[in-house]
Amino acid sequence: MLKEANLAQLDQFDEIIDVRTPSEFAEDHIPGALNFPVLDDEQRIRIGTMYKQVSSFEAKKAGAALVSRNIARHLEQAFADKPKNWRPLVYCWRGGKRSGSMAHVLGQVGWHSGQLGGGYKAYRRQVLEDLQILPARFQWRVVCGATGSGKSRLLQALHAAGAQVLDLEDLANHRGSLLGNVPGTPQPGQKYFESLIWSKLHGFDSALPVYVEAESKKIGNARVPETLIAAMWQSQCIRVEASIAQRVELLKEEYAHFLADPDELGKKLGFLTDLHGRERIARWQHMAQQGEWDTLVAELLEQHYDPAYTRSTLKHYPRYSEALILQPQSLGMEAMQEAAREILRR
Repeated sequence: MLKEANLAQLDQFDEIIDVRTPSEFAEDHIPGALNFPVLDDEQRIRIGTMYKQVSSFEAKKAGAALVSRNIARHLEQAFADKPKNWRPLVYCWRGGKRSGSMAHVLGQVGWHSGQLGGGYKAYRRQVLEDLQILPARFQWRVVCGATGSGKSRLLQALHAAGAQVLDLEDLANHRGSLLGNVPGTPQPGQKYFESLIWSKLHGFDSALPVYVEAESKKIGNARVPETLIAAMWQSQCIRVEASIAQRVELLKEEYAHFLADPDELGKKLGFLTDLHGRERIARWQHMAQQGEWDTLVAELLEQHYDPAYTRSTLKHYPRYSEALILQPQSLGMEAMQEAAREILRR
């Protein structure tokens, strides 16, 4: 049984099946979707070339054979143990032949399959439209604080306590500074980053506040939607204050990969030469090589991160002076859980 579905009906299906090529899927997809291509990247190029250079009939005939074999493989492997009442939703680029072929076969088996009307193209258009209006619907609570003051940990504690949290750094897979890349794991592409934000916003209750960390317009290579940044700038703030010693200890823990690889840290610091001059950068690089971590991290905070944070925060957050101020005894999770409870009591 086959029916056309729209984005508002996503939760009526057990799984979302993206039948586009792996490269299309990697660029962006509906969060939670699984990729079961009816044509892989090489096959799609081959059929497209045949369509242009030989004939549409020959291309369709060859394409149908490939699509049939790929669908058969998915039936025999990935879908073999699906129960009779399984309800998959299938989509491709425009809701055309690729998803139609898969959805038809699944329906013929007896599964209550659906095909997303308009496919990924309609989905992407809806994401862009929604990101223009959704951020203004929520009551944002922006967690501010100098680098290393435990803002991300506080968000984790708020989430664990049941609050609505939009952790942009987690979605972007980046800690939001020159040194913020997460080793071994790439950032999502811009389109998928926006999809992740869209998915989170759709899951929030507009009657309840949403907690988010103060961010710049870019988190690594990911750009935060302008409407979201604008909504955050006008929102209430929560300010976390911690001592330099507390922040140094937290940063040494969270950036332990740099302590293990001072050469890589030295390369990163080199990008700050225009701001701080060759002499200071050379001294910081020497400290890294010598393992003088406490002194180096403290200097980076006091001479680089803190001035930039102060300028940016005072410029963009007019309600910063009204912020609830938290001064946790430590930056460990137990203290952050207590801070989260204090926030939620208010």
